[in-house]
Amino acid sequence: MNNLRNSVRLIGNLGAAPEVKNLDKGNKVAKIALATNETYTNAKGEKVTDTQWHNLVAWGKTAEIAEKYLSKGSEVAIEGKLTSHSYTDKEGVKKYVTEVVVNEILMLDKKN
Repeated sequence: MNNLRNSVRLIGNLGAAPEVKNLDKGNKVAKIALATNETYTNAKGEKVTDTQWHNLVAWGKTAEIAEKYLSKGSEVAIEGKLTSHSYTDKEGVKKYVTEVVVNEILMLDKKN
């Protein structure tokens, strides 16, 4: 049950193609923007869709798979863990970033 302490599972669509960078010694990192949608009916009886954007980071083989097979609009299921860090920007303002470090990607698009 240790892996339940910090576990994230999401199903959504990519907002853009993964941004992949090659690092030293052949390692790769991919940054991915994932949109998840929730639809509900508001008090007026209108159907409303709420979209949340999630910042994903994939490393190594997972980044290679993302680079090779994923593109804007791809539907995926991911499993990973939540991470947070902060930095100070050029104006001296402290910024906070929350990301999901992806362990697994499951491609849900139908094959043509």
